[in-house]
Amino acid sequence: METQGLVSMTDEAQLRWMALGDTTRQPPVVMLHGGPGLPDYLGDVAPMVADLAPVYRYDQRGTGQSPWRGRHSFARHVDDLAELLDAWDVPKVVLIGHSYGTDLASRFCLTHSDRVAAMMLMCGPFVGDWRTGDRAERGRRMSAAQQERLRDLEELPHRTEEQEVELLTLAWFTDHSDREQGWHWAAQGARRRRPVNWAMNGELGREGRADPLDEHLAELRLCLPARTELLGGADDPRPMSALESLALRLSLPLTLIEGAGHEPWLEQHDAVRAHLRRFVQGTVGA
Repeated sequence: METQGLVSMTDEAQLRWMALGDTTRQPPVVMLHGGPGLPDYLGDVAPMVADLAPVYRYDQRGTGQSPWRGRHSFARHVDDLAELLDAWDVPKVVLIGHSYGTDLASRFCLTHSDRVAAMMLMCGPFVGDWRTGDRAERGRRMSAAQQERLRDLEELPHRTEEQEVELLTLAWFTDHSDREQGWHWAAQGARRRRPVNWAMNGELGREGRADPLDEHLAELRLCLPARTELLGGADDPRPMSALESLALRLSLPLTLIEGAGHEPWLEQHDAVRAHLRRFVQGTVGA
């Protein structure tokens, strides 16, 4: 059974949330979507574990059905999650973050480690100079014409709906191991995960470069819950060496799913489901 609602933040922003499963059970799972600037897209992942523990998701402020036009900061987004947990009457939570959601989960843990029972970081956070390798690999996976078209679209001061869909499809299809199927998934996502909040993306991107998570890893290592794991797709264009380095620095187990990219549940659904179920079962004792 899915329930949903709106929670007002202390600054009067309203965040839309969804929950799947029996919300009287504790601790619940909270899934943090990536972006930044995209609405929640983890609706296909939540059912994998909702029979073991209730699963909450939400549109981060400024995305989906959580409208917001003010300034974005990591601190405000961390506060949002804390206020949501209070509204749900959840003292402790199992966090599952994907992509940028792993950065948000890590920063939440730095501030509220007492509220994190366990944490699964899926396809991130990437540390060090990972962007150079990412750009090179994406270039390898694209034709020269596709690269040129993407650059042209990025430089347009204004884009039509179809141009925005084309830009996102070109930007996202290289996330997948299977390029042909990846084009279909990217085109589908380009129409569903809209609109993209580019201002939010830019603000949080700049803050992340000014205050990288890399500089907080020693502190993060000390406050991580005992049950923390990393999960990645072996064919993610983002270099796996960056995740391997993070695993070493934080002393965390890392599992790489073969034949999968940045959204591994799309290409290796059963493997990801089994991994998430083992993790959640081990945490909640279901």
